[in-house]
Amino acid sequence: MRIAVLCHASAGGSGVVATELGMLLADSGHEVRFIGASVPFRLSGRHHLRGPYFHQVGNYAYALFEQSFPEITQANALAEVIYEHDVQLTHAHYAIPHATSAIHARAITGRTRVITTLHGTDVTLVGLDPAFKHSTRYAIERSDHVTAVSHFLADQTREMFGVDTPIEVIHNFVDTQRFQRNHDPAVRARFAHPEEAILVHVSNFRAVKRTEDVIEAFARVSTELPARLLMIGDGPDRPRAFELAQKLGVLGRTQFLGSFPDVETVLSIADLFMLPSQQESFGLVALEAMSCEVPVVAARIGGIPEVVEDGVTGILCEVRDVDAMADAALRILRDPATYHAMGRAGRERALTHFHPSLILPRYLAAYERLIPAETT
Repeated sequence: MRIAVLCHASAGGSGVVATELGMLLADSGHEVRFIGASVPFRLSGRHHLRGPYFHQVGNYAYALFEQSFPEITQANALAEVIYEHDVQLTHAHYAIPHATSAIHARAITGRTRVITTLHGTDVTLVGLDPAFKHSTRYAIERSDHVTAVSHFLADQTREMFGVDTPIEVIHNFVDTQRFQRNHDPAVRARFAHPEEAILVHVSNFRAVKRTEDVIEAFARVSTELPARLLMIGDGPDRPRAFELAQKLGVLGRTQFLGSFPDVETVLSIADLFMLPSQQESFGLVALEAMSCEVPVVAARIGGIPEVVEDGVTGILCEVRDVDAMADAALRILRDPATYHAMGRAGRERALTHFHPSLILPRYLAAYERLIPAETT
């Protein structure tokens, strides 16, 4: 098949999944072309004769225009790729602007089918804004097929937008070879002393991620046992988290690593992953932690319970209940039997429920329903 992919280039979950899926498709012999303003985060550094290929969306500045038009420029770039490479199917990850761009390009060219994957905030946050709500509903209803990364998100989409469009749930996946336990003490020594437990949080440091709850919970944990906190990512709430760590006296035991590209190295030596978000449609980084045999303490919200099995691969708490999260972390870290059992269960769940070999065929089946075999 000849497939175009539209996605965000950042290290967020939707961009990561879109890129990983595109690479799997290329490795399976399909012709995959990414179209965007910049090279997707996980695609950087990959060079292979079979692709995936990348096509840049140009910027257009004109004095009359007060702002750029990413949907139009992306649709135009996609239309050029469709004409030149006879693209059969466009996979848009995120409703605005990617699905609307794909639908626009389909109208321009009279070619390509459009499959849209909803990842979360494109529906639950951006899509509900009055500036985008009608466009988001249009993108959902006019796509040839729609998928969502969790049952929670599919249900929320139907409820919030009042659509009766069929939405197929295809969970995210994790590269279990890339994300696996590293038992080398030298790697662990880069981040902590041997006697210290390593707690990790990864996010875009926005209000919805509740990064300050991580700092508060860690402050309570660190009064009970030697521990170190690694905060990975960047965003508007990072200064506030830094100030809180300073105020609570744990800044010396907390490292803010920024947009650390090698997140699997940190997760592979972690002892606990914390995800206190007030909104999560799936929780990809929690799955990546589980694949590394790391127990998860997370909020019981959104699609997280579809990933983290409460009491088996981690412990789920109510949103904002910092005391419960600290208690859960201590319960896991103080009991080696619980810690190892949850770690093994997390790895097993990643292998048996979210392995690429299980998820890729479901996307291929969806593609083949849109593009019959005799036309490929």
